[in-house]
Amino acid sequence: MRFFYKLMIILAMAGFVPLSAQAPVNPDSGGDSHSQPGKSSAPPSETVVLDTADVTAWLDGFMPYALERGQIAGGAVVVVHNGQPIVEKGYGYADFATKKPVDGKTTMFRPGSISKLFTWTAVMQQVEAGKLDLDKDVNAYLDFKIPPYDGKPITLRNIMTHSAGFEESIRHLISNDPKAVMELGKYSREALPERVFAPGTTPAYSNYATALAGHIVERVSGMSFDDYVDQRIFAPLGMAHSTFRQPLPAKFKPFMSSGYKSLAAPAQPFEIVIPAPAGSLSASSADMGKFMMAHLADGGKLLSPETARMMHNYQAPNIGPLNSMALGFYEQWINGRRAISHGGDTGLFHSDLWLFPKENIGLYITMNSGGKEGASHAVRTALIQKFANRYLPDNRQFTPIDEATARKHAEIMAGTYVMSRGSFTNFMSLFGLLSTTKVLVGPDGKIMIPSLDGMSAGIREWVEVEPFIWRDTTTGERLAAEVKDGRVVRFSIDSFSPFTVLEPARAATNAAWLIPALLAALAIVLLAALAWPTRALVRRSYKAEFALTDRSLLAYRLSRVCAWLVLAAVAGWVGLVAAFSADIGSIGGPLDWLINLLRVITPVASIGLLATSIWHLVLSVQNRRRWTMKLGAVLMIFAGLVLTWVTFQFHLYGFNMVY
Repeated sequence: MRFFYKLMIILAMAGFVPLSAQAPVNPDSGGDSHSQPGKSSAPPSETVVLDTADVTAWLDGFMPYALERGQIAGGAVVVVHNGQPIVEKGYGYADFATKKPVDGKTTMFRPGSISKLFTWTAVMQQVEAGKLDLDKDVNAYLDFKIPPYDGKPITLRNIMTHSAGFEESIRHLISNDPKAVMELGKYSREALPERVFAPGTTPAYSNYATALAGHIVERVSGMSFDDYVDQRIFAPLGMAHSTFRQPLPAKFKPFMSSGYKSLAAPAQPFEIVIPAPAGSLSASSADMGKFMMAHLADGGKLLSPETARMMHNYQAPNIGPLNSMALGFYEQWINGRRAISHGGDTGLFHSDLWLFPKENIGLYITMNSGGKEGASHAVRTALIQKFANRYLPDNRQFTPIDEATARKHAEIMAGTYVMSRGSFTNFMSLFGLLSTTKVLVGPDGKIMIPSLDGMSAGIREWVEVEPFIWRDTTTGERLAAEVKDGRVVRFSIDSFSPFTVLEPARAATNAAWLIPALLAALAIVLLAALAWPTRALVRRSYKAEFALTDRSLLAYRLSRVCAWLVLAAVAGWVGLVAAFSADIGSIGGPLDWLINLLRVITPVASIGLLATSIWHLVLSVQNRRRWTMKLGAVLMIFAGLVLTWVTFQFHLYGFNMVY
């Protein structure tokens, strides 16, 4: 569970998802038939007037305590309403060492993937100008070719709804090295990932696709992406403390907040987001308020009302009633009200942006450290939940379905699942094996998803309210599954559904059997490797001769050499995972030598172990060795089979550097 949660944080842009996903609270089905009378999904509340005095008092009671308890250095919150900022306030420290306070108007943070909203706005400006068509093959706008998938090209609509079908790409993602900055045209060619889904069929979040959209804006506008955003978005809105440029220009350095992995660690270097349109923005919270107000004003100075409504109101196909993608924004239903939103995380900064178009309300929170055990995510989730319950209350109710049906459906749901956002054709697919999601049936007949409990304030209780539609009784978040012929095809939850779904793990790579088998194989290899020198020392001590000679001895020794090679490869992969988890920037260049070395050693070790163990068994049978030696050889063959299977199923070989 902890690995799943940590991986989600990493991927949220160090990772830019999940956690660029928010956990919505009391989402509504949009006035459809999925809201039913009966059991209350949220405690009744009375509307409180949203004004500067009340919001300030409420935030002053929430934020300082939340930051201190979460061990977060500092943050800022902006609330806008009816075209005016209600609150622009900083909390805690922009620099913890010097105790420099956060200024709500000028202190700059890194909002991570919220940067994408500026890229999507730029795309829509070019659509409005007639230079881009959302439904045209993007190859028409590029000077290189993206191959079709199943004969189908990708479009900007696919890209803006994260349904272009690209697998995860992280090699060129984030770094502390200023030299890591790449021109978008070069990045678009070098980092092109494999497509693993047909376009428009499966939401799978993609930073690469967003950067590609930014490059397309460059090509059709004749301006660099940085210049375009400066002139076409920042300047019209008066966003004087905002930039996509990397490294950070000198004039902004006095305003930039430091970023922290935790309060126990020193301030970290300025992060370089390589797919810049996907997450390189540095901006003050007050400037983010200006951006929110423009979108709430039907595009304001940025877009025509028709274009803004096209962007905000689009709803991409998804699972049942779950939240879907608008054009670039995530749809979220909270307390019966539709919001459009986006979250963002770098390795150091963590932010959320929410717009309620009908109510003309915008909310933005940003923090400069992840905090203790990922506390920044809990703070973001709690802030929007409590804000909605206070200013946008909900008294809707729902009724659970009967227990017998609920138990039957829970049993259908039980199994192991993998996220559509991930790597599938390169060695990073190994992370998919380590981060699968298990759905269990609890003693009360309700579904349990332990890995998702770490994404909320506590253990979730999923109550089925309609066939294959569940609600979490604490947050009101929905989970829905697509079921055909009595089998789950895919499922998701509201906070993930706009950009990722979970699908049943393939039998060949299902962690339910493969991880136990892999652990058993590694235990066998470890025992065999350690027994080799141990037995030699014992024989030397007793001056005993080894029973094996000639080819039999050679086969035995080679199998043990391969066992030690396997252990060396495993140690290398563990080290790589640890380095990746600690600093995602280490994966894209500094550790390429280790990646290439491991992709040579791993197949040699696993195939070598299998081949030499088979040879050892054949010779043991031919020479009528003791049953214990034959059993040992059989166990080593089992280990070799499992390790070879993992090597090839998870692509732990080759020299392709797109991953």
